[in-house]
Amino acid sequence: MFLGQIQGLFMTMRLWDILDILVVAFFLYRIYILIRDTRATALLKGLVFLGIFTVIAGWLQLHVVSWILDKLMTVLIVALPVVFQPELRRALEQIGRGKFYVSSRVMNEVEWDHVIDDVVAATMTMSANKIGALIVFERSVGLDDRIDTGIRIEGLVSKELLGNIFIVNTPLHDGAVIIRENRVMAAGCLLPLTRDHNLSTELGTRHRAAIGMSEQADCVIVVVSEETGIVSYTYGGHIYRGQDAESLKNILRNYLVTSKPKGVSDVLQKWRPLK
Repeated sequence: MFLGQIQGLFMTMRLWDILDILVVAFFLYRIYILIRDTRATALLKGLVFLGIFTVIAGWLQLHVVSWILDKLMTVLIVALPVVFQPELRRALEQIGRGKFYVSSRVMNEVEWDHVIDDVVAATMTMSANKIGALIVFERSVGLDDRIDTGIRIEGLVSKELLGNIFIVNTPLHDGAVIIRENRVMAAGCLLPLTRDHNLSTELGTRHRAAIGMSEQADCVIVVVSEETGIVSYTYGGHIYRGQDAESLKNILRNYLVTSKPKGVSDVLQKWRPLK
């Protein structure tokens, strides 16, 4: 019976119906690509599991729970445009620029080595001259909300560009630089300060901002102290001080250089419920 219904459905399908399905599937895929590396992914996971729980509650005839969940889902649907406002705006911008339809290119190991070498060279030069710097490397969690707080650059990474950005008493000196793959996306960006009150008093605003940003995303952040010239990096809400050129290069390679593309297992891994 079920196979017969499927066969009947295919028999009634027209060529335009197939095209219609493919267009919708393509747009859903591009929307997933757009939000999969942002904090909106966690919100979407919550909505999916809330929807599943609503169906289960209805199937088990939990009337009070179903009523509460139905009302909650109605409120969430109204609130979605507000919650996803940055992602919706970015999607419209990409449609206007033609980037919505183009898949992003994955950098290879040689390209990453060039980026890391330039960043490390600039970092050590600034360390020797005691020039403060804050360099954020975007990883799987998108940082577009932080990029929007700074001045857009979207220039190729080079030690000369980074050196010019962090020249003392320039407009972009006190903010953070955000790097996405091989491009400096923006400079002068504002980062959230950590709420950890147990940090050493030696750590100033620049270090606290680096720790705070690493608490909210999986980015790795390089910090150069303006007072001492000490090079540090932060990840996962922790700071690791006293890095030299070789150790910093190895650390960045470990965090940034990927040796294999994302497969189905990686996608499924990202969709596990958060603990």
